[in-house]
Amino acid sequence: MVIVYREYGLSVAIFLNDHEPPHVHVFGDRHAKIGLAGADGRPYLISHYKMKRNDVRRAIAIVNEHQIFLLAKWRDFHG
Repeated sequence: MVIVYREYGLSVAIFLNDHEPPHVHVFGDRHAKIGLAGADGRPYLISHYKMKRNDVRRAIAIVNEHQIFLLAKWRDFHG
């Protein structure tokens, strides 16, 4: 796991031995998994584990704002 971005007490990580579709894991008080590009091209929530609703919204906003950077990082690690 590599932390690629931090903001608002949340850490955005990419697992090195992970699978498609491109996604990130966001850790705060708990964990959320966010897809980097859905059918409409925007990030989307895949799942979360007891993460506060406000933190989930903040995590999605962070991924949306940094989507191009995060997709580039995903491709750096996964080809």
